[in-house]
Amino acid sequence: MGFVTSAERVVCRAMAGAMAPPLPPDITRWCVENIEFDERSPIKGPFDISRFAFLREIHEVLSPEHPSREVTIRGSAQWGKTVSIIQPTLGAWHEYTPLDSLIVHPTASAASEWVNNKWMPMRRQAPGLIKIFGAGRGENRDNIYNQETLERNGSLKVVSSGSPADLTGTSRRLVIMDDLSKFDTSDKGDPEKLAESRASGYDDAKILRVSTAMIKGTCRITEAYDRSDKRLFHVPCPHCGFAQPLTWENFRASLEPERLHAAHFTCESCRAPIRHADKERIVRQGTWVPSNPHGDHPGFHLWRAYAPQRDWASIAVEYAQMMGWTRLEAGASANTEPGPERQKEKAPATSRPIKAAVEQVFWNDVLGLPYEQATDAPDWEKLRDRAELAEPGTVLDLGVLPSTGFIFAAGVDCQDDRIEVQLVAFGRNRRRWVVDYRVIPHHISDEAGRAALNALLKQEWRTMLGLRVAIDILAIDGGAYTDDVWSWARPHPWGRVIIVKGGSQENGPLMALQKFDRRKDGKVKRAQKRAFNLNVSSMKAGLYAHLSKEDPEERGFTQFAQGLGDEYFRMLTAEHRVLSRNKHGVMTSRWVLVEPTRRNEALDTMNYAEAGALRKGWASMTDDQWDALDAERSAPPPDAQPDLFDASLPLMPAAEAQQKRPKAKQASADKAARLAELLRKQNG
Repeated sequence: MGFVTSAERVVCRAMAGAMAPPLPPDITRWCVENIEFDERSPIKGPFDISRFAFLREIHEVLSPEHPSREVTIRGSAQWGKTVSIIQPTLGAWHEYTPLDSLIVHPTASAASEWVNNKWMPMRRQAPGLIKIFGAGRGENRDNIYNQETLERNGSLKVVSSGSPADLTGTSRRLVIMDDLSKFDTSDKGDPEKLAESRASGYDDAKILRVSTAMIKGTCRITEAYDRSDKRLFHVPCPHCGFAQPLTWENFRASLEPERLHAAHFTCESCRAPIRHADKERIVRQGTWVPSNPHGDHPGFHLWRAYAPQRDWASIAVEYAQMMGWTRLEAGASANTEPGPERQKEKAPATSRPIKAAVEQVFWNDVLGLPYEQATDAPDWEKLRDRAELAEPGTVLDLGVLPSTGFIFAAGVDCQDDRIEVQLVAFGRNRRRWVVDYRVIPHHISDEAGRAALNALLKQEWRTMLGLRVAIDILAIDGGAYTDDVWSWARPHPWGRVIIVKGGSQENGPLMALQKFDRRKDGKVKRAQKRAFNLNVSSMKAGLYAHLSKEDPEERGFTQFAQGLGDEYFRMLTAEHRVLSRNKHGVMTSRWVLVEPTRRNEALDTMNYAEAGALRKGWASMTDDQWDALDAERSAPPPDAQPDLFDASLPLMPAAEAQQKRPKAKQASADKAARLAELLRKQNG
């Protein structure tokens, strides 16, 4: 026997559910309910906001109910911007209200990486996303770059900044720009402005910019942060309670090469040390404080010192490695005191490789700050005098290699009537030695010019100890006379000769494989492994920064051989960097000649030689690999006996010569007689 439920009660419950207001949007609550870090994460388990106290205020201003239209977040890499800000913001907004959202990445590959390795894994795991979008295993999987909600009342569009067509023709209430500093302007428009315009139809839209910084002067995220209220996270001193932000300048003052494990901050009030053991407690009590109260929107800057994933000693070690201070064992913990003796130990062969870092990577990814590139070349006369007026024996002679570990590279530039070649040795700690500069008076298409380049590859140079060394790699410019360059390079191995071309981009890697058409079977043409695009803007800035260093033991020092000539140094310092706004209003930089009559082939060939060294691993070799190269190239030649060109032949005493001369004449006469007798017999 059953009982019939009251129809009135059912209707009333349904009406009450429909009339009940939704929970107020709370991104922090969404994180707690939906995020659980798995075994791959350095912080395992459910999301704990107490460990990320700096996120509370960021989440608040990103809420749909917060009046701010724009939010800027600038910070270092790898502290959880994607998993704790970008994706929860998308989830909470779609949970709260029907809407169309847009997320823009700098490249198509970056968009694909985010969808497949970050967004979809969270969508399959987070209950809130499963409820809105589905798990993505079978349903709603037709187009992962334009995902529709299960109730068909909203969508998420994923695009790249390099495709302006994808940024037009649609209105979006929530717009997120990830890695904003890497957006490049195209002829079709500025992608940042195009993305902003997608939200112009909504009064309550939200535009979020998130990125690490890049190059000072042209950095998009820094430009947005500078017009914001520039909030910094202040934490209390564990000793006196004085609130202050954790700054790099404060931290840098405590660094000692022999005690990197003891790196700390210092209280600005009581001068007591603030150590890593205090970090978790003081971060829990921290607050955001605007440093530019008149800014037009909320802006936040956060760097690695606040993140719970890494300790402060790791920052000190990365800086020391960049500066060439230390050679810590790769497997050693940063929490153990290395000591002077231990720092000099070589890393065991089985240890994890330590890759050399460059200054910009540390500045951007660790500190979250824009990197200031050199804009002006050093004085060419000062560089010349550094070589020509040096004490005897302190610099190399022209054409002589150092007796240490090095990569020997040649940079080649092709002109209408000549081929210019620069020979450079690249060593440990970003040091380099300019060995020689040559001009071949032939075009690259001439047989004589090609023969000269081939001979250059076969030639051997001597180190200071006399060891013969050939060129390890040659990088030739393929931007001009491309067909002629390719036809010459093709017979040579890819590992010995590469083709380079200067690019106009200001961001991105120093070297990137050139993109070629694919074959009919879909495989990339083999030529791609030889040709590279160069970020010449960053390479020139890095070179000029290194040229200004005067201490021969300093990281990045450049030594010049004697006898290069004035014109070489004038060419090497022929350009300077100027900032200007393009037609879209975006700050860009370009390198121009300091004088219209100055040539710049030495600067170009230096960049090409550096590209060759990078291809051979100059920026990624371990201490063990450099040690092996040191042992190989600091040795004397295996055969110490000089050849015809090494020394003059010993003179024979006159008396002995007189005795040998008649014997030589007699031997020659006997040989002629035997030959005549042989011919007589053959002729019968």
